Amino acid sequence: MSKSVGGWRRLRPWYWLKRGVIAIIGLWVLGIVAFAFLPVPFSAVMVERQISAWLSGDFGYVAHSDWVSMDDISPQMALAVMAAEDQKFPDHWGFDVAAIEKALSHNEKRPTRIRGASTLSQQTAKNLFLWDGRSWLRKGLEAGLTSGIELVWTKRRILTVYLNIVEFGDGVFGVEEASQRFFHKPAKRLTAAEAALLAAVLPNPHRFRADAPSGYVAQRQQWIMRQMRQLGGEGFLKENKLD
Repeated sequence: MSKSVGGWRRLRPWYWLKRGVIAIIGLWVLGIVAFAFLPVPFSAVMVERQISAWLSGDFGYVAHSDWVSMDDISPQMALAVMAAEDQKFPDHWGFDVAAIEKALSHNEKRPTRIRGASTLSQQTAKNLFLWDGRSWLRKGLEAGLTSGIELVWTKRRILTVYLNIVEFGDGVFGVEEASQRFFHKPAKRLTAAEAALLAAVLPNPHRFRADAPSGYVAQRQQWIMRQMRQLGGEGFLKENKLD
């Protein structure tokens, strides 16, 4: 009897670990279903930033975003992030295989300059449900969550959530807050140039600044605007039912 009790006690940590994993997966599934139509109040990255600020003694930092529907976001902004980050967004099922292969080849040749190949769907899944940083565990979880949101959400919904939770600067989350902070206007009134400037900082919003763009950011802004025109402008959104 004592041996069985001792064995049970030894197994208890694994029992609770399994229950914890099941609970987290359940919350993710619930989140995917609920956020298919409900506004997202906060993301995992926002929580991570907030906790980090508190731990560093910055109690004035508040990580939040002002949720807006796609109807209240300039079409230029949706076009800009696709032109900058994921031009195949309307066509893929969450993963750009060709881009992943190119990134792997590049990273093998130049391991000191890692290139990513995350689609907007993958970035949405990561920002909403996971932590920041690079690891095979996170990438694996990201792949599963990406498949989930691609299965349940429309492309328009993925784009809406992405634009509402993506980080545009230190503590600046979502396109509405970014537009108000940097251009003193609602996101619905963003011009093509302003949208391209916001999209230009997305690779590293802690290094690049929309309110004080470096030469590189300005060049990237111009490149994004050219890509927006080559995609077909707002006609690209209508054609793919993203407007």
